Amino acid sequence: MNRKLWDLYAPIYKRAMKADQHIYEFMYKRIPDVIRDSEVLELATGPGLLAKHIAPAAKKIIATDYSEGMIREAEKGYNPPNLTFETADAMALPYGDNSFDAVIIANALHIVPDPVKVLGEIDRVLRPDGILIAPNFVEHKGTALSRLWSGILQIAGVRFEHQWTAPEYIEFLEQSGWNVTFSKEMSARIAMVYAECTRGKKD
Repeated sequence: MNRKLWDLYAPIYKRAMKADQHIYEFMYKRIPDVIRDSEVLELATGPGLLAKHIAPAAKKIIATDYSEGMIREAEKGYNPPNLTFETADAMALPYGDNSFDAVIIANALHIVPDPVKVLGEIDRVLRPDGILIAPNFVEHKGTALSRLWSGILQIAGVRFEHQWTAPEYIEFLEQSGWNVTFSKEMSARIAMVYAECTRGKKD
């Protein structure tokens, strides 16, 4: 991933996401009930919109991003006292084993070079009965609008390392050792699958 690219886009990222506000409203309503009174880690927080919306329901949230520019944007304005923003690499998390009740990674697994490694790090820092919340963009070529928006993003330098259909994304999570306990596909400029997961049985 190009850290400098995301640093550059950080000041305009919130405005760019406004067209897909409805999918974020769904997450703002659902996730607080899922993570209530929990210690939560968010990966790829961007400007921190999701973390700020759900923090009142959590015991504690550490929201991280690979981009220092995104973290600077996230720290602006009011932040709940139980919310901390930190820079961290999702493929090498600086947290101990079994540290969190829930881990959230929204719309990032398709842009990281090694999503399996990221999921392995999540498995490591998550407590035994923890939950993974992993909404992700899918169907990048599904509609004319998604093809157009995907093309614009790639021209701007955003590289999609992985492109899944909705069923392929669910299958990817399950093959990576997770049980998908709830999922919902939502239309947007690029469709998104919201997924909640628990650990699957290991061989």
